[in-house]
Amino acid sequence: MRRVLDAVFYVLRSGCAWQFLPREFPPWRTVYYWFRKWRIEGTFEQLNAALRERLRIRLGRGIQPMASIVDSLSAKTTGVGGEQRGYDGGKKVRGRRKRHLLVDTEGLILKAKVHSAKVPDQDGLKLLLESARAEVSHLKHLWLDAGYEGRGKRWAQEALSLSVEVVRRPVKPTPEKLAKIWAEEWAKEGKKIDWQRLMPLRGFRVLPRRWVVERTFAWLSQNQRMSKDYERLCATGEAFVYAAMSRLMVRRLVRV
Repeated sequence: MRRVLDAVFYVLRSGCAWQFLPREFPPWRTVYYWFRKWRIEGTFEQLNAALRERLRIRLGRGIQPMASIVDSLSAKTTGVGGEQRGYDGGKKVRGRRKRHLLVDTEGLILKAKVHSAKVPDQDGLKLLLESARAEVSHLKHLWLDAGYEGRGKRWAQEALSLSVEVVRRPVKPTPEKLAKIWAEEWAKEGKKIDWQRLMPLRGFRVLPRRWVVERTFAWLSQNQRMSKDYERLCATGEAFVYAAMSRLMVRRLVRV
């Protein structure tokens, strides 16, 4: 079983097709048989949950988190075909899927849901949290971005009794020319205004809590298999998400 799992991790890291597994691993049909069996039985998700609890204890945190963050990432699909591929209205690109993640404040995955990109984030949030009833039963607070505001936020508050906080992007900087005009108009009324104070701070700023889930997406993208959505089934994509996170947590448990 260890060699089979190593072969699955090799596919995940390298992005190679099952048929091209190196000879030091078991035959690819054997590896794929066990991968499919573990996906159907939810073994990868169970492994992710067990490792997450152990790592949280090592980090001095409670076994179950009280707060979490949700975000989605639109992934380009390939020509292999498959279910649930749609038009991403935000990026204006066809044939994409979304990876929806529910993570704790350490960035560890509580639940992953892969679905068509045509599903709005408000509805995707409902799909994600409804499939994670056990994981959200102990949650008290949820951070979201502005894309979930509306029916998604209301549903989380009313159906799950969660305290929901929307993290907004900073306002766009005021053009210098416009700020100077405002200052000149106020000066005519006898008010001296420093026009530079009318402008928000420029440059990159980390959004509260949003960076946690963005970092998780970055961790997943280090695996070549996750660079695009190569899978025919959304469930296979979810299994690879859990496998990638499990591999990362095992390495951390060895170091901690």
